[in-house]
Amino acid sequence: MKFYLLILPFLFLTLNIYSQSKIEDDIEFALVNAKKGVYWALSNIQGKKVKFEKSLIADDKLIAKVKVSKEINGVRIESTGYYQTDELTIILYLSRENLLKDGYIKKGDLESYEEDE
Repeated sequence: MKFYLLILPFLFLTLNIYSQSKIEDDIEFALVNAKKGVYWALSNIQGKKVKFEKSLIADDKLIAKVKVSKEINGVRIESTGYYQTDELTIILYLSRENLLKDGYIKKGDLESYEEDE
């Protein structure tokens, strides 16, 4: 009887740690997919549209949904990464100065956009 009382808590603790690590791994995969959406948005930011959305798909699975909206002094990027049943959203606000400094836009890009929706 004492043997069972010692082993039972150990089994519950082991199962609890396993489930927490699986959730953390799933969140990590969703975060990686959301980052892929952010990188896609940064590489496609130089167009004339004020707002655009894109779904990134690989191996017949939705990886990320990206929404980009250009503002007067910067840009807003919203990327939602998916992994199995998990989804994780990253929202970035980047200033015009940082976008210029990092080479994502050219001088005057954010002031010369047109409404093409």
